[in-house]
Amino acid sequence: MVAMGATTASMFPVSSPKPHSGAKTSGKLGGEAGSVDVRGIKTKSVNSGGMQVKVNAQAPTEVNGSRTRVMNGFKTDDNLTSHGPRTFINQLPDWSMLLAAITTIFLAAEKQWMMLEWKTKRPDMIADLDPFGLGRIVQDGLVFRQNFSIRSYEIGADKTASIETLMNHLQETALNHVKSAGLLGDGFGSTPEMCKKNLFWVVTKMQVIVDRYPTWGDVVQVDTWVAPNGKNGMRRDWLLRDCKTGQILTRASSNWVMMNKETRRLSKIPDEVRGEIEHYFVDAPPVVEDDSRKLPKLEENTADYVRDGLTPRWSDLDVNQHVNNVKYIGWILESAPQVVEKYELASITLEYRRECRKDSVLKSLTSVLGGSDNGGIGDSGHVDCQHVLLFAGGGDGASGGEIVKGRTQWRPKYEKQIRNI
Repeated sequence: MVAMGATTASMFPVSSPKPHSGAKTSGKLGGEAGSVDVRGIKTKSVNSGGMQVKVNAQAPTEVNGSRTRVMNGFKTDDNLTSHGPRTFINQLPDWSMLLAAITTIFLAAEKQWMMLEWKTKRPDMIADLDPFGLGRIVQDGLVFRQNFSIRSYEIGADKTASIETLMNHLQETALNHVKSAGLLGDGFGSTPEMCKKNLFWVVTKMQVIVDRYPTWGDVVQVDTWVAPNGKNGMRRDWLLRDCKTGQILTRASSNWVMMNKETRRLSKIPDEVRGEIEHYFVDAPPVVEDDSRKLPKLEENTADYVRDGLTPRWSDLDVNQHVNNVKYIGWILESAPQVVEKYELASITLEYRRECRKDSVLKSLTSVLGGSDNGGIGDSGHVDCQHVLLFAGGGDGASGGEIVKGRTQWRPKYEKQIRNI
């Protein structure tokens, strides 16, 4: 402290007060004498080890509302230069930083502990982790797996996911499977060789069996794979499970063929395309047994329900400029409102005959099978229906031409509640 005071005095010389200046002398403060010179600078003498040091100070002045201090020609701001007394407390490290570090350590430890506990309880589900829902290839590169969380806008009036939601999830995994395998070209699920030859995939048949519909907040896991179907076709299967319980909720099988973008006609699978996709074929039977029952012809005068004037919106088209196959399901269900209100869809089989484009006008026909005595309701309380989507004339479709034929089976909605109880 002595060296510091001496250095300060040598760097900032102090003017000696003039005798008989008329300045008033201040009283003693703490036993130390002081005086004020003509500049208003208050000086005091400090004895330290036999050496007398003069310290200058000036009362703070107000400049633009801010208190400032003048020290030998240097003006400083009290707010910037003044500090509290150096005590044990204010010399400690920043407590907020220390608390943040401790919290981070505890959170990391808790996460590791939870993961360890979860691995112990569910070791069979470790390989199924997909926290971001991006999907990945599993089972020797032949199966694609992706998780989906059921959103609030994907459920219907009965608080469960709609059949359109499930179908969209199936379609999404099919496209992501092609992308993850490195076979996605410029088209909608088309491989590079298919793009060169102006080819794309179209579905000819879809069969879906729903054992239980997930609800809002549920996380479902979808597995999908492909297999050959005849000489010029491909089959794609799906299994949809509840991530929490592992229970199978939905099974689906579909058949696909290729269509030429220019001629809009079906095409054989070229050898170059077959070479791209045959390495991913799985030798396994379909998860849904093929429903080969022939449906009787359904016309407007024999249908129980008719919905006319259906037209696709721009948002109903996919990148291949035709109506997405999931949209057909919505049109089919719209023609049977009384069935939809009291029953839930248990299974559906659709046969796609023609493509529907943006200028088409359609009508949806539904007939309840089983006779009129019991309204088509069997002994088990289930309802079987037959459906057809027709061109209503105009646009690019001939009047009466079939677009989609289908069969649906419905179960009472209360059956699910009884089963849960």
